[in-house]
Amino acid sequence: MTKKERLYLFDTTLRDGAQTMGVEFSLDDKIAVAKLIEQIGVDYIEGGYPGANPVDSEFFEQNRTQSATFTAFGMTKRVGRSVENDPGLQMLLNAKSDAICFVNKAWDHQIINALGIDLDDNLETITHSVKATLAVGKEALLDCEHFFDGYKSNPEYALSCVKAGLDAGARWIVLCDTNGGTLPREVSRIVKAVTKVCPGEKLGIHAHDDTSHAVANSLAAVNAGVRQIQGTLNGIGERCGNANLATLIPTLMLKDEYSDRFETNISSEQLAQLTRVSRTFDDMLNRAPNRQAPYVGASAFTTKAGIHASAVAKDPTSYEHIDPKEVGNQRSIMVSQQAGKSNLLIALKRHDIRIDKSDPRLDGLLREVKEREARGYSYDGADASFALLARRSLGLLPTFFDVESYRTTIERRHNAKGEQITMSEAVVKIRVDGKLLMSVAEGNGPVNALDMALRKDLGKYSSRITDLELVDFKVRILDGGTSAITRVLVESRDGQGNRWHTIGISPNIIDASFEALHESINYKLVMTS
Repeated sequence: MTKKERLYLFDTTLRDGAQTMGVEFSLDDKIAVAKLIEQIGVDYIEGGYPGANPVDSEFFEQNRTQSATFTAFGMTKRVGRSVENDPGLQMLLNAKSDAICFVNKAWDHQIINALGIDLDDNLETITHSVKATLAVGKEALLDCEHFFDGYKSNPEYALSCVKAGLDAGARWIVLCDTNGGTLPREVSRIVKAVTKVCPGEKLGIHAHDDTSHAVANSLAAVNAGVRQIQGTLNGIGERCGNANLATLIPTLMLKDEYSDRFETNISSEQLAQLTRVSRTFDDMLNRAPNRQAPYVGASAFTTKAGIHASAVAKDPTSYEHIDPKEVGNQRSIMVSQQAGKSNLLIALKRHDIRIDKSDPRLDGLLREVKEREARGYSYDGADASFALLARRSLGLLPTFFDVESYRTTIERRHNAKGEQITMSEAVVKIRVDGKLLMSVAEGNGPVNALDMALRKDLGKYSSRITDLELVDFKVRILDGGTSAITRVLVESRDGQGNRWHTIGISPNIIDASFEALHESINYKLVMTS
């Protein structure tokens, strides 16, 4: 039996993905996203550019990856500077990372006209930067920017950039299709030429999606010899995005053309988390998931009424190229309630809720989940709310406290300095063991005031939520108009580093927010029970 070759997956969501229009990662966002991405078992996580901005610098100070190789990104040494006297390079060398991915142009046109430097000097920056990285005990990667355009312009020089990185000791030489304009046949031809000067086990591909070929180009590069693939979760990135890892990973693992020849670090159990991870990430970005996304989209395995539905009921492979359970998705036949239980059992197991698949309560829970999702709830991005719903439906959720009533007021007034300010006040009444407790709090907005009032006095449970902190709050309008249904997603954390998401739905944004806050506290109490 032929031994399978190893493919390495490099995630650049937090660096290249951060260039997506409308996406701005805070420090907390980066920590949460890195933790999420690690759940699917990628080999490398590129965290950003230390020294380029305060968020990236602080992120690298905290070194947040557990198993993936934590990688910093940045430029090679500047021409005319020594390694010791280049502040940018020193920031990279001193960052708390396991590896450094250096970007360096491989297109002679860009080097001469855009950078205004000598071609030989450009090669020297590669050599010195890679050697300096190895000297401090880190793995070095060289991202040959504009490589495919550079090769078409001057193949000899483009290959000399590859050779410079290889000779200096770089672990990976990454061929970047920077403007996304190269097509699969070109990628295959050029990569095969590169393998004559650099072995495939040291080559990577970084494809952009400007012609919607980023995944196809990545696969073409693998077929031609590269063994590292770079991409982003859900394909985010500047302009049209990057190669989508949520499409590449299952293709590599489930299609015989690749699974017969290659292996990855990703287990079948991690692959089964892919749909949840993809949708959770979209909720973190406060955007609607692409329903028609391959593998992980809500419509990826959906069949409407008619002969197709009948065929799927008899033989799912008629219209499904894989079993949706393999990627954590589910079959949906619009005219029936078929499928879904297996996914529900997986989700329950994740929360340590054990129930037999024949238990009649499972049907009720499945029905309730579908009814609530039809109203706007999205449990893929609010796993803590799902856990509470499941426990409540199965009779496993204790009643910690009951909410009697709450109200908020907003006042625009002058402070002691004569400045106009807006303050919110919230009053919350709850019952704990039959005893009525009332709390009043002010905040800089009605949700902040409600959050503070709700947690101000929980009676005997107060000590169990002292480390509870609200870290993110996202609002999405599900349909148009001022009376639209509003979805609120709240992210919370505690002193042990646990993070969870809860959800609220209502035509009233305050009601939706209160529901999500209430769920967050209940989940914390469940975790500490």
